[in-house]
Amino acid sequence: MKKILLSLIIMTTVTSCAQKRTEYNAGKTNLQTQIKSTTMDTATFGAGCFWCVEAQFQLLNGVLSVTSGFSGGTVKNPAYREVCNGTTGHAEVCQIVFDPSKISYDEMLAAFWKTHDPTQLNRQGNDVGTQYRSVIFYHNEKQKELAEKYEKELNDSKAWDKPIVTEISPFTVFYKAEDYHQDYFKANGDQPYCHYVIQPKVEKFKQVFKNKLKK
Repeated sequence: MKKILLSLIIMTTVTSCAQKRTEYNAGKTNLQTQIKSTTMDTATFGAGCFWCVEAQFQLLNGVLSVTSGFSGGTVKNPAYREVCNGTTGHAEVCQIVFDPSKISYDEMLAAFWKTHDPTQLNRQGNDVGTQYRSVIFYHNEKQKELAEKYEKELNDSKAWDKPIVTEISPFTVFYKAEDYHQDYFKANGDQPYCHYVIQPKVEKFKQVFKNKLKK
């Protein structure tokens, strides 16, 4: 369903899929560069379709920006169509800049586990392929420690019927996706994929994290 919708969008968008993506190294996004503040932190999560992840994390108080893109692969500056073929090794991810004085990395992880089913290997629902894998790209040893600790506790408590298959790997490079992917749910809320797939996830997320939402 998602690929069909994207074909229509790609045909009508004025943004070229072939434009070169900006390479984001060591977790530095444009927003961080502009703010030039040591109080900001970055999380990079993959949990299926990045449209869904983006729409949910944008709701959290303390989250300053959410950028959809690709990480974890071997091809430089990949286009969305390349990533969709599952041959680049990249996962669809969101690069999230947040204020740790308002929301901790622990809370970001809690939100991550709730955005998707981490027991599904290389898929979320009807979106199938390694590009949709559940993955945490950690930016430092503290993030790695917390992610591994959280995953172990969830598995030990049998929070799901099946074991978690989330990949926990070091962050290397983030490539921003084409412009039409950014703020996708906000801009395309009337599209079928948004209505039937993203909206229910957003509503569930609001209920679970109602005390952590932006005013």
